[in-house]
Amino acid sequence: MGRKGSGMAVRPKTCRARRLRRDSTDAERLLWRALRELRLPVNVRRQHPIGPYVADFAVPACRLVIELDGGQHASAVEADAERTAALNARGYRVIRFWNNEVLGNLEGVLTVIVAEIGRSVGFPTSP
Repeated sequence: MGRKGSGMAVRPKTCRARRLRRDSTDAERLLWRALRELRLPVNVRRQHPIGPYVADFAVPACRLVIELDGGQHASAVEADAERTAALNARGYRVIRFWNNEVLGNLEGVLTVIVAEIGRSVGFPTSP
């Protein structure tokens, strides 16, 4: 699989990440917009491939992954724990929020994220 005329192969995870970005949930779109508006001193990546996984959001400079879980995740606790363990083994910290947390308490979610990033890069922890 490749880009037309580029001569470069596109990895399946990259294609999946692009599709996930295009088909993002309301909570993912809201959080992405809010994170961009904060103008953090680090790059936040949306639908970022890490090993066999695609993280909802990643801050590579801080080795931080931010995952948003919807209602379907209530029965996927074991799979989420396995995914978190695999990301931890790659050196990433993982923080998780429910979609309804993002939609109903965006300020609180941003406070937690900014505090996590602040611990890594040493900047004030209020959004």
